[in-house]
Amino acid sequence: MTPTTIEHRKQELRTLLGQIRSFPSRDWSRARERVVVLQRMIASAARRKTGA
Repeated sequence: MTPTTIEHRKQELRTLLGQIRSFPSRDWSRARERVVVLQRMIASAARRKTGA
């Protein structure tokens, strides 16, 4: 099993956002929760990278 990288997380985020945009009438509650988690993970990694 390969480790999950920030690039994997960014791709997952792009995929989820694309699905939400394509089918806005669906119930995306769980996907939106995942979007928030992914955004936080990506932001945290970016802060660590810049030393902030």
